[in-house]
Amino acid sequence: MNKTILVIEDNDDNMSLITQLLESAGKTVVKATTGMEGYEKTLELRPDIVLLDIQLPDIEGTEVLQMIRSNKEVEDIAVVAVTSYAMAGDREKLMAAGCNGYIEKPIDPFRILEELEIILKEQQ
Repeated sequence: MNKTILVIEDNDDNMSLITQLLESAGKTVVKATTGMEGYEKTLELRPDIVLLDIQLPDIEGTEVLQMIRSNKEVEDIAVVAVTSYAMAGDREKLMAAGCNGYIEKPIDPFRILEELEIILKEQQ
């Protein structure tokens, strides 16, 4: 079954890399470059997974996460943080805030696909 993944990422290089990886794995990719655009597309499209950059130009990814988790219509959508915040405890904080997964930048192509497959299996 084809899965739709919304990628909220403001860096063109990261967006290109993630899009190529996901599309080559047979996923449908929808793109957003700001937090608000990503939130609006989450409401409109109800993707299977949201890949959420934490550092966005308009609002923090953590705010987007809170908006998704506080909206009954989309609160169950899996959200995976994609971040260069790699300080001790950051992963735990984001998971505690409601993320279903955590991927560090620079992006490891094998890691991102592995993480998404685990989350997709959990949703079934």
